[in-house]
Amino acid sequence: MGLLTEGSPLSWEETKKFANHVREHGVNQFINLYKRLRDRQGDVLKWGDEVEYVIVKFDSEKKQAKLSLRAKDILDELNEKERQDPTGVKSLWRPEYGAYMIEGTPGKPYGGLMAHFNIVEANMKYRREEVQKYLSHDEAILTLTSFPRLGCENFTDPPCKPTPNEGATRSLFFPDEAVFPGHPRFKTLSRNIRERRGEKVAINLPIYRDINTVIPVDDSYLYSKAALPDHVYMDAMGFGMGCCCLQLTFQACNIQEARTLYDQLAPLCPIMLALTAASPLHRGFITDVDCRWNIISGSVDCRTEEERGLKPLNENKFVISKSRYDSIDSYLSPQGEKYNDVPLVYDEAIFEKLKNGGIDHLLAQHVAHLFIRDTVSLFSEKVHQDDEKDTDHFEWRHDET
Repeated sequence: MGLLTEGSPLSWEETKKFANHVREHGVNQFINLYKRLRDRQGDVLKWGDEVEYVIVKFDSEKKQAKLSLRAKDILDELNEKERQDPTGVKSLWRPEYGAYMIEGTPGKPYGGLMAHFNIVEANMKYRREEVQKYLSHDEAILTLTSFPRLGCENFTDPPCKPTPNEGATRSLFFPDEAVFPGHPRFKTLSRNIRERRGEKVAINLPIYRDINTVIPVDDSYLYSKAALPDHVYMDAMGFGMGCCCLQLTFQACNIQEARTLYDQLAPLCPIMLALTAASPLHRGFITDVDCRWNIISGSVDCRTEEERGLKPLNENKFVISKSRYDSIDSYLSPQGEKYNDVPLVYDEAIFEKLKNGGIDHLLAQHVAHLFIRDTVSLFSEKVHQDDEKDTDHFEWRHDET
């Protein structure tokens, strides 16, 4: 879900004027935060799961299944308990990118004891039962990674049409109405990523070939030079962020444990991704992939042509090898340092500032790498902050990568 700051979102033209301001103050905020917390001890390991669901409406007579755009209404009902008793609820509910998506978490984080594993399944079951109370008789809540007909004609209920020449996404397939309407973050990100990139995102998935496969897959290649005729073409943030997953969030005992945990998850997560591969169907086609990872990465790729290495650097400072949402670029713990054997692009001036601020070189290069990218979402109320107390500029930058 990410950081849901309230406020008035700025356009990309307005946001980019503050790029260096956000960068400078984000680094200051991180240094202040690190100094305040680096010696903190005594916390216990805490963690929690975040389950993303889609709301599906079934028409048994027509034998159709569509995505129900009622997430906001259902969330309003679910959040009433939290408003009345914020500390006593067994579950928390939050919006997600799609107007057909909701996210459920336990009301309180789990601890580090083996006994806590015994209550995870029961809480997941409780959440499902809770949300089902607010569904219509013809709706179901599904933990489905990718809805097979996402982006097909009339895939939503009520039916909505894409608007390729206007709006936030300007997609050939994904209508703006399918983006969650209750928070400005989501459409702002869609618009600003597209405008910063200079064109729509382009995701091409190879079609699964058998004796009946027809090439070209459809006529989308006629409408976009980015589309490949033997691939399934997708052109909006919603094709990635509109998918679902199970996520885990951890609070470590201290910063040393946090850095070790970060490094250990790097090889574990791809293994778990392969073991839980569940998304071969996209835009109504069977594709030759089975995970959403490259799709969600491509759906938020805001790099310009210069940053992608397609043009010489002029307005931008760095050639960046991948999207802002991708695999990690370096290990953070001293034990993991020997595995840092791939080139890492980072802002040398920021690196030196961090080093001078008391940050060790592994963490300094990690943060300096984060800040090679511009923020793509900024609220007018949050431009000017107190770096001794506020952390939003750093949080936003960290959250967007």
